[in-house]
Amino acid sequence: MAAKIKAIVSLFMVIFFTNTHSEDVSFAFGKNTLHVTSQTHNITENTRYIMHDVNPGEGFNLRRDVYIRIANLVKRLNEEENQHWILVLAPWKHLYHWQNRYLDQNGEPWSNFFDVASLNRYVPVMEFDDFLQITGSSSIDLVMYLQRHPDGFSGGWKEMCEVGKCGDRIPFSKQGNKWRSNFWGHHEVVAQDLDCYDVQGHATILIDTLKKVKARSILVDRFEQVLHTDYGSVEFYKARRSLVFAQHLREVADKFREKKLKSTDDKDKTPYADDWRKQMPEDGSALGGPYLSLHMRRGDFTYAHQETVPSIEEIGTEVTKQLKKYKLKKVYLATDGTDEEVKELQSHFEAKIYRISRTKKDVEMYRDGGIAIMDQWIAAHGRYFIGTCSSTFSFRIYEERDILGFDPKTTYNCICGQQAPKDRCEQPGGWRVKFG
Repeated sequence: MAAKIKAIVSLFMVIFFTNTHSEDVSFAFGKNTLHVTSQTHNITENTRYIMHDVNPGEGFNLRRDVYIRIANLVKRLNEEENQHWILVLAPWKHLYHWQNRYLDQNGEPWSNFFDVASLNRYVPVMEFDDFLQITGSSSIDLVMYLQRHPDGFSGGWKEMCEVGKCGDRIPFSKQGNKWRSNFWGHHEVVAQDLDCYDVQGHATILIDTLKKVKARSILVDRFEQVLHTDYGSVEFYKARRSLVFAQHLREVADKFREKKLKSTDDKDKTPYADDWRKQMPEDGSALGGPYLSLHMRRGDFTYAHQETVPSIEEIGTEVTKQLKKYKLKKVYLATDGTDEEVKELQSHFEAKIYRISRTKKDVEMYRDGGIAIMDQWIAAHGRYFIGTCSSTFSFRIYEERDILGFDPKTTYNCICGQQAPKDRCEQPGGWRVKFG
């Protein structure tokens, strides 16, 4: 019976996607359930599909940054090059920082973490399962594997994109006339062809190659090898602002804010538009909830940034100072630290520390990525925020607070160790979100 229902819905999807173009939601299959995710698109014979991936070791928040690079590229291809590309959202792999190993978190759809309808308001996007259903194939025409150009800076900086020799450690193997890889847990998926490209420059260096190749569906792997085209521009921030957290995660986080922290959008002056294009607050208009929010990065970060990471005592001293200044009695803590480190932090001030639940049931329901997003959402609504210097997790919270309309003085703050070199410990705030 289930197979029959799935077949009927699959047929409906092909007809529906091929003949309509609107902002109505359509169906996409996850591993075991039917999800309401992607937007409808006008699929024609000229439609092409592009997807991307990055180095497996990259974290959740840097991957969000790389998404902006390819979204900006697709925007330019469609509007300036008169192409018709759809950005296929390749599923999330089980990332290093998703520490719960009892749960398979490979192949997570974007709708688990982000509002796909919001992404679609910037460029046409669809989930990977939609792509498989619509094309009726488990094949990707071409993999473009990006490698750092071996000539690098010889002869001065220049932008290059050239077919090169594949390195020995590419995560693809040729079996017969097909290329195989993990493909985000979709072991049935194969690639018809693979070429390695030596690159140096901005994402736009890929435009000529993408226009020339005949492949209709393309995976550009190691997309972090190319740079942002217009970092910090209005166009850059349109793509960033479209990365709206999934509604179900925001709702859970908002309930926590209201119940535990006495924080609501009305009280906090943090209204949030249904359409990110209409979210354009006045600078400093947000008040924030009656709590201080803190991101305390620990774990492997303390080894990689030994010169700058503060001690827990130093963090406690700064928190105490700001609690007194803003007359706050609650602290919301987002951290990857141990329970012992949290207890040590609590010993340095009387204000109570609050954290969102992280039980096994919670992780099974929301995944590690969803818990991290709820952490960021709650931290973004605090009266005053303290981040960890150089942490991409903190960077994303700075941006969310900018989008909500907070004063930069209550947002762009981070703590460094007292012995840290001054040039390694500048306060953030050089890049403010631009609206337009």
